[in-house]
Amino acid sequence: MNGGRVQARWRALGSDRRLAWCAGVVAVLLVVAFPFAVEALLGRTWVRIIDIALLFVMLALGLNIVVGYAGLLDLGYIAFFAVGAYCYALLASPQFGIHWPFLALLPLVALVAAFFGVLLGAPTLRLRGDYLAIVTLGFGEIIRIFLNNLNRPVNITNGPLGITLIDPLAVGGFPLNRTWSVAGVTFAPVHSYYYVFLACAAVSILISLRLEDSRIGRAWIAIREDELAAASMGINTRNLKLLAFAMGATFGGIAGGLFASFQGFISPESFTLLDSIMVLCMVVLGGMGNVGGVVLGAALLTALPEALRYAAPLQKALLGEVYLDPSDLRMLLFGLALVLMMLHRPAGLWPSSTRRRELAGEGGAHAGR
Repeated sequence: MNGGRVQARWRALGSDRRLAWCAGVVAVLLVVAFPFAVEALLGRTWVRIIDIALLFVMLALGLNIVVGYAGLLDLGYIAFFAVGAYCYALLASPQFGIHWPFLALLPLVALVAAFFGVLLGAPTLRLRGDYLAIVTLGFGEIIRIFLNNLNRPVNITNGPLGITLIDPLAVGGFPLNRTWSVAGVTFAPVHSYYYVFLACAAVSILISLRLEDSRIGRAWIAIREDELAAASMGINTRNLKLLAFAMGATFGGIAGGLFASFQGFISPESFTLLDSIMVLCMVVLGGMGNVGGVVLGAALLTALPEALRYAAPLQKALLGEVYLDPSDLRMLLFGLALVLMMLHRPAGLWPSSTRRRELAGEGGAHAGR
């Protein structure tokens, strides 16, 4: 009887809905099986790289709120990543003998990171462009130097030695850093973290999309285009800029907490200026202001440097000797890619429709002159 009812309901659905439902089921199955397929083809190391890429997706989406939506150039964004990581590590490690569960820690990490976002945004409300970039760059370096020196006279962060033995994430009392099996399928820690990070990245994408279409998102875009005109239309630019810093910092803080639990070890050297520049490149190269472009940029700039590690064995096989060190080659190709992108696709690989129209209009105006 129940089977007949299910078949009747299935026939009652339109062909388009049935096709969409089937496509959704297939997509979910592909996402679930993706880490196992990658492991079978490329090895477990690449599953770990995918985990890191998902964290950078969260970071890039947070910076996209600040830079892409509100138009506030932030070169110290990695500081919020560091704040989240250290907040989690201090409260879930032997450093202070505190071991809070991650379900209690992640909201706290988000609040602390948001506070630091407001702390950065409050004194910079009247700054724009290069001046704002210099101040945020200084803020990022101050946070890193503080973390590096808060080991005396009272040892808080353990200084350059970092914090070790950080508690892993635990779901239902089961830590994700253990290997377990279900129906003959073995789930390594990198697989377990993949599903948690994927869920967090999906929530971040959903929030970003909702913000973009909301009243707040449109107000941020108005501030980005012309702050004076936005203020004259009644938009509270001060509060909205502070909100952008706080929201972006929240994304970065949560990603930092997840990173600390995943690595089990953090140190100030994990949060350098180069990391801030890399996250900014993910936003710009992917497509500033477009969620899909930012996700694409984060995935590419996380995976491509790792893929270029294979340049050494490839040179050895073809030329008999390694002429270019892989680390040098990676930075050379990365710089070349930046130059080519800015020349041929200044709006990014997947730009937002607004950004595309703006650049097309500028090109037409210059052509007219």
